[in-house]
Amino acid sequence: MSKRMISETLGGELWAFAGLLADRAGELLRGYHACDETLVEVKADGSPVTVADRECERHLRAWIGERFPAHGVIGEEFGRDRAEAEFVWILDPIDGTKSFIPRVPLYGVLIGLLHEGVPCLGVIDQPVTRQRVIGDGARTLYNGRPAAVGGRRRIEEALLLTTDVKNIALHQPWAAWGRLVERAGTFRTWGDCYGHLMVAAGLGDVMADPVLSEWDIVPLIPVLRGAGAVVSDWRGGDALAGGNIIAANPWLHEQTLAVLGGDGRGL
Repeated sequence: MSKRMISETLGGELWAFAGLLADRAGELLRGYHACDETLVEVKADGSPVTVADRECERHLRAWIGERFPAHGVIGEEFGRDRAEAEFVWILDPIDGTKSFIPRVPLYGVLIGLLHEGVPCLGVIDQPVTRQRVIGDGARTLYNGRPAAVGGRRRIEEALLLTTDVKNIALHQPWAAWGRLVERAGTFRTWGDCYGHLMVAAGLGDVMADPVLSEWDIVPLIPVLRGAGAVVSDWRGGDALAGGNIIAANPWLHEQTLAVLGGDGRGL
C-alpha cells in the first residue's frame, strides 16, 4: 500500500472505525460505571483487573476481527494475535483501572494502531465525561474540533501532571523529579491517559509518565504529536523504546528535560 493510500485510509476508513470502537467501548463502560460494585482481581504483576476491563477488550477484539480480519491485535488483557500483520490494533480497555474501581473518571479507553510497527493512529476516550481526542500524528481532534497543546513557555507557569509518584520513586530519578515539582506552577496527579488527554486538548501543560507498557504508549503518540506536543522518554529518547513519556509543547518539553537532566540522568 502506497504512502498516499495509507494516508487516505488513516484519514477516512480507519479513523472512522477507531471512533466507532471508542463509541461502542464507551457504551459498555458507562454501564459498568453505573454498577454499585466491582469484582476486582489482582494480576501476576500486582495490578488490578475487573470484569469491565476484560469484557471491553473482548468486545473490541471481536469488532476488529469482524471488520478487519487480516489485522493484528495486541491488548493488555488477552495478549498478542497476528502481531506481525501490516496493521495491528493496540488496546488498553481501561487505562486507569485504579481510578475506575472507585468510579473516579480519570480513566479512559486507549485504542491505537500500528502500521508496519509505527504508531499511526490513536484514541483517548473518557466515556463518562464524554471527552475524546483522536489523532494521526499530523492532526488531532478534541470532541470533533481541532486540538492543540497550550502555549505556555515557562515551566513556572505550567500545569504539571503525573499518575502515581510512587512509580516515579521506583523508576526515575527522585531528586530530579522533586526539582521539577518545585519549579512547576501547579502540580496535580490527574494522570493515566486522562493526563495525556488534557495535554493534547490544551488543558494541561506537561504530562510525565515514569513507566508505561506498549498498549499505553502506542495510542498516545499519534494523539499528542497531532496536537503539537513533543513526545520523548525521560531522557529525551524514543518513548516507545524507553517505556515512559514526557509530553509537552516544545518550550516546556525542553525545559522539563533540562530540569530532569540536572543530576546527569535526563538528557
